[in-house]
Amino acid sequence: MTIGPDIERAGDIDRRLLMDRSVAGRRAFTLPESDVPVQELPDPSLLRDDIELPEVSQLEVIRYFSLLSQLNFSIDTNFYPLGSCTMKYNPKINDELANLPGLADIHPLQPAETVQGAIRLLKELQDDLGEITGLPGVSLAPLAGAQGEYAGLLIARAYHQARHDAERTVAIIPDSAHGTNPASASMAGLEVVTVRSDDQGNVDVENLRELADSRTAAFMLTIPSTLGLFEPNILEITKIIHDAGGLVYADGANLNALLGLVKLGDLGVDICHSNLHKTFSTPHGGGGPGSGPVLVRADLARYLPEPVAEKTGDGPDSTYRLAAPADSIGPLNGFHGSFSIAARAYAYIKALG
Repeated sequence: MTIGPDIERAGDIDRRLLMDRSVAGRRAFTLPESDVPVQELPDPSLLRDDIELPEVSQLEVIRYFSLLSQLNFSIDTNFYPLGSCTMKYNPKINDELANLPGLADIHPLQPAETVQGAIRLLKELQDDLGEITGLPGVSLAPLAGAQGEYAGLLIARAYHQARHDAERTVAIIPDSAHGTNPASASMAGLEVVTVRSDDQGNVDVENLRELADSRTAAFMLTIPSTLGLFEPNILEITKIIHDAGGLVYADGANLNALLGLVKLGDLGVDICHSNLHKTFSTPHGGGGPGSGPVLVRADLARYLPEPVAEKTGDGPDSTYRLAAPADSIGPLNGFHGSFSIAARAYAYIKALG
């Protein structure tokens, strides 16, 4: 694989550090004449004169850092396969849109009436994600996929406790699951029970049938699985869990493969999270931060983490606000999640329709 134009000529690359290229007297730029009053320097005893900095020309600086950038493996130059987190090109226009005035220069403590456009963006993104997944209750609060998982499992626990079904403390998880699934379940206070895969790499339905009982709080399933397989028995699987009184949680790490083809809600999924930093063109792989909205069926929306964006009224008199659902599991972090990431995802969805 060719990573950059100079990789194949590795022997020709000048690998000296910038300090080793330094020549006394060379300058990369000239400071303009100051337009503010000159201030006296502090006492010389407080100043250091032993800091060595490279003296190089502007051309040397440009060539040096351009070469370093070509040695990097990045999503702008290559396919980036990282397990279930496969990265792809993120349109730069989405970065520009997220940095527009009114989006990039606002503060989370501003009064709601001064940031109506931003809250409207959050509300419309919630609605779009709900439509895409078939799960209308959406909170953008989780800051990453694992936090979205954690929130989803707290919602499952809150749901069962509200039904006086507190003995449901078991999360059934496939042996092919991503490691965050059992970790999130454990953090949510659930006991993890593993269901086997069959000889095709799919969930062993008969083993699942044996495990699902009155203690089952949730079954966690990645669709398609971390093995890259679409679960052929998904409708039977969700029925088994529902018949046992449990909830079906879908890990949305691989949602790329389902967009526009099938809605998780139509498969019998009750709760899922979506990784905006994997599926909806937001930075990932060192360019973060992340965002892992949690999505639920309508009757579970009352347990969503706060805040959620709401619209009141219709037409020109409508307003937007951030509110806490009736029986919210509470806040997961400060404020309302990763707003700049939400703005990029919003731009991506609106561009594709």
